[in-house]
Amino acid sequence: MKNNIRYIIPVITAISLTIACTQQKKDNTGHGILFRDVTLIDGKGGQPEEHTDILVQGDSIAEIGHQLDSTNRTVIHLEGKTIMPALISTHVHIGTLKGTTTKAENYTRENILSQTKKYGDYGVGNILIMGTDRPMLSESGLLDSSRKGLLPGARMYSAGYGFGVKNAAPPIAFGMDNVFRPDNASQVPAEMDSLLKIKPEMVKMWLDDFGGKFKKMDPAIYKAIIEEAHQRKLRVASHAYYLSDARKLVAYGVDVIGHSIRDSVIDDVLLKEMKAKNVVYIPTLSLDEFAYIYARKPEWINDPFFKNSLEPGVYEMITSPKYQDELKNSPAYAKNIRAFDIALKNLKKLFDAGILISMGTDSGAMPLRAQGFSEHLELELMVQAGLTPLEAIRVATQNSAAVLKIDKKFGTLEKGKTADFIILNANPAKDIKNTRSIISVYKDGKEISKGPLNRDN
Repeated sequence: MKNNIRYIIPVITAISLTIACTQQKKDNTGHGILFRDVTLIDGKGGQPEEHTDILVQGDSIAEIGHQLDSTNRTVIHLEGKTIMPALISTHVHIGTLKGTTTKAENYTRENILSQTKKYGDYGVGNILIMGTDRPMLSESGLLDSSRKGLLPGARMYSAGYGFGVKNAAPPIAFGMDNVFRPDNASQVPAEMDSLLKIKPEMVKMWLDDFGGKFKKMDPAIYKAIIEEAHQRKLRVASHAYYLSDARKLVAYGVDVIGHSIRDSVIDDVLLKEMKAKNVVYIPTLSLDEFAYIYARKPEWINDPFFKNSLEPGVYEMITSPKYQDELKNSPAYAKNIRAFDIALKNLKKLFDAGILISMGTDSGAMPLRAQGFSEHLELELMVQAGLTPLEAIRVATQNSAAVLKIDKKFGTLEKGKTADFIILNANPAKDIKNTRSIISVYKDGKEISKGPLNRDN
């Protein structure tokens, strides 16, 4: 990857915005907050609109225009700054990661809320947890409270408890012991009824051998999972790796392919079938880069924006010569580099074919996949694959909201939508890495963070 400039928020900018936001907190007029003279990226994929005003009243965007009336309104002057929608990540894991471990005992209220706040600090407003949740999330009311905006950081949506294979994927050692693992297709209906009780956004299943380590799920079982889910009006997202498996999944009616196809470039026949069936594709490119990149020092390894996203002890682990040598000498090293290259090619081919692409990263599934930073790296990698910065942003905002079926409120910045947005010090339409120049993060019309480099504020 090419070296890129680092983004440093000027001290004067930070001070001026702090003063403006302090004025906001004192605003008792009820006439709203006017964000004056910004460059607006609305999430729809069109060109940024310069010198724009955004009026926020309550938790919503009341008006967007030029030189809006400022009478009796708190005005935040943002000349030269950019506002874009908060990011939405449709494939993450939360709660089981802590320090350098990923295990069931880490799954506590405190750990979950620490991680939703971290996502919020990085400008991620909504997340879909893909099949590794535990009963506490719904039984404690955390999930409902989060969706109502009552808890810190990103709002949580859940795929509940996924479907895997006994003594195989997903690995129990990574805190994935609360997963359905049916012996045969006849067990699926009762398990699906059990899952339905917690009202998941979709059903997650794992179809992969993890590099030949595990036995893959029986086709009769995953066909039954798809059929039983659809009977209950639930969508199905599948972990996948191989093109041959993707063909079967699409033929059986899967709704979402939750990772890149990484062994072969997707053929035109499958493209047409995916488009005809409206199959969503979540490439998780950052996961594939993380699989090999720490064998050397990526250009962002010492960037505070990256380091602040890591759990304690992870930086020391991934920068140790021992770890880097083991990774470089691994039999899977060359395969992982090739898989990443194929993933880039497949994303571009799918995007150009008009397949709906949604952003996801698998962040939080293990220590290497840093929560928050992964989402910004994903944007960069989508651009590396051939998307424009504005196309990548649309994937991570408008498209992801559509996949979560929350697009009536989130995903784009327009009149009537929820005021979830990021204020940036530079324009990501010019360089996608400018999404990392976060000055402030807003949720429901209120500032919740000044970004990950000021996480204590």
